[in-house]
Amino acid sequence: MVPERRVRAQVAESWFRSAAAGVQADTVDAPITLPTDALRDHREAHPLAQVFPLLDDVLGQAARDCDAIMAVSDAAGQLLWVCGSPSLLRRAESIGFVEGSNWDERLAGTNAPGMALTLDQSVRVIGAEHFRRSVQRWSCAATPIHDPTNQSLLGVLDITGGDDVALPQTMAMVRAAARMAEAELARELLSRRGREQRHPGSLSVVLESLGRVDSLLTIDNGLGRRQTMRLSPRHSEILLLLASASRGLSGDELAVLLYEEHTSASTLRAELNRLRNLLGDELLASRPYRLVAELTADWLAVEAHLAAGAVAAAMRAYRGPLLPASIAPGVVRLREYIEASLRQAVLNSREPDLMSTWTRSAWGADDYDMWRAQLDTLGTGSPLRPLAAGQLARLDREHGHDAAVPGPLRRP
Repeated sequence: MVPERRVRAQVAESWFRSAAAGVQADTVDAPITLPTDALRDHREAHPLAQVFPLLDDVLGQAARDCDAIMAVSDAAGQLLWVCGSPSLLRRAESIGFVEGSNWDERLAGTNAPGMALTLDQSVRVIGAEHFRRSVQRWSCAATPIHDPTNQSLLGVLDITGGDDVALPQTMAMVRAAARMAEAELARELLSRRGREQRHPGSLSVVLESLGRVDSLLTIDNGLGRRQTMRLSPRHSEILLLLASASRGLSGDELAVLLYEEHTSASTLRAELNRLRNLLGDELLASRPYRLVAELTADWLAVEAHLAAGAVAAAMRAYRGPLLPASIAPGVVRLREYIEASLRQAVLNSREPDLMSTWTRSAWGADDYDMWRAQLDTLGTGSPLRPLAAGQLARLDREHGHDAAVPGPLRRP
């Protein structure tokens, strides 16, 4: 299956994910997960239905003129619209590239729409880089489309065709069409807010702290004005702790969670004054200290997915430990809780692809129990079995690990 040429690292990672999910290289087509009777309703209810006519006018016609196919998927990888010349659409049917089919990597193997969803970035997959042999005569370029209000992933815009798709101009055209769609979604949202005569000035904030030394804060004033700022490590800790306490925190409670040792009240007040000067009184209130805004946070999304039993979604949302450099007691406690909860959910899932994602990360590379569980669930013919066995042998050599002792090993 592996072509005899140098493989891009991004593609090799996708092959690993595809193999871990059990995709077979000789599978001809992609599975249908939206049958015809459900496709129409799902499509009409999807947010991208608002901008599909624009996408078809801007990119769909260009695709038809260039003997290519334009496709739009939802965030689950299901193709909602597939547009092209009748003859090319008939050829695409032979690989299952049809409306209602699912091109998630774990179902269809390495492909541009699936990789764009997994990585949340623009991707090209050219010819033999595809995991399934039946798709290797095609090339594709895809880019994500995001909700302008909260940056959540709505779906993917894709161009599929021949060798011309590999040209940089094609990817630039796909990106431009996706950004145009996002701008139209934002314009429609503002127009709808005006029609509904909603009260202006409702603050909302998005806090991103997973896998980051300092948090990224985005503030939306409810009038279409968004501001994004990178916080200092200390301000990152304070906002994270306040965001995790919906009722707010007294000064004494915040100090205990923030500082390893006793610190004077004036030190904390000085930090909070600096933060209030940065954010404004309308966002940071006191007595008790609390955030006065509708809050979205990346670690809260992980917790919500875990509570709903959506382990794969939790893994996609988890971009690394929470403020990994922080030694604030409250942050350390929350960081360890989230990581332990996610790790246990992945172990309990018995899903090889989820366990492979964990062990291929910086924080899970030395997790002995996860490697062992992954090896136990892989089929005898899986290409990942030698990798898992080799990693277990490495850990045994390096740490003298007793397989009967539970718990992950950590890098020193």
